[in-house]
Amino acid sequence: MAILGSDNHFLPPEYQLKAMALFPDTGQIQENQPSSRVFTEFVELLGIGSDYKRIVNMKDDDIDFSKFVASFYKNLQLLIDKTWVEKSDEMRKEMLHARLPSFFSELEKRNYEKALDEFGSVLGELAFLLFGEQSAKKDFIEYTFRIDSQMGLFWWYAITFRSHKFHWPTEIKRALLLIGLCYLSNF
Repeated sequence: MAILGSDNHFLPPEYQLKAMALFPDTGQIQENQPSSRVFTEFVELLGIGSDYKRIVNMKDDDIDFSKFVASFYKNLQLLIDKTWVEKSDEMRKEMLHARLPSFFSELEKRNYEKALDEFGSVLGELAFLLFGEQSAKKDFIEYTFRIDSQMGLFWWYAITFRSHKFHWPTEIKRALLLIGLCYLSNF
C-alpha cells in the first residue's frame, strides 16, 4: 500500500482540517496528541459517530466490548472470504486469515501499539483484496475518494496511521484503533 507524504491535496476541503488534526505533524510528541473532540469530529465525517462513541466508552473488560471484538472478528473473516480475487491471489487471502489471530491476540492483551501495527498490515492486505493492484498505486486514496468520500477518508486514515509511530497514551492508541474497527464493522 502506498505511503502518504505530507501532500494531502486530494482530501476534500471540508475534510482537511478535521482529518489532518487526527495526525498532527509532530505526532511523535506526546503534547501534540489529538483531543477527544478531534476523534469525535473525524468519526462523524466517516459516518460512524454513534457506533464509535458507544464502543470507545466501553471498558476493555466489559462483556459488551468483548462481544463487539468477537463480532468484528467474524465479520472481518466474512469480508475476506467474500472478496473475489484472481486464482493467483487466493494465497493472499489465506495469509490474511492466518494474520488475524495475531492481531486479535494483541487486541485482547490490550497491547494497542502492537495491535495498531498488526491492524495496519491487515488493512494493507485487505486493500489489496478489495482493490487489487490499484491499492499499491500512488493515486489509491484519490481513487477511493472518487468511489465514495467516506471510504476514501477511511483509506486515508488507514495509510496515514500506518506511516506514524505513536508515543501517545494507551487510550489514544485504543481510540485510534477503534476508528478502523467501527468503520469496518459497518462496511
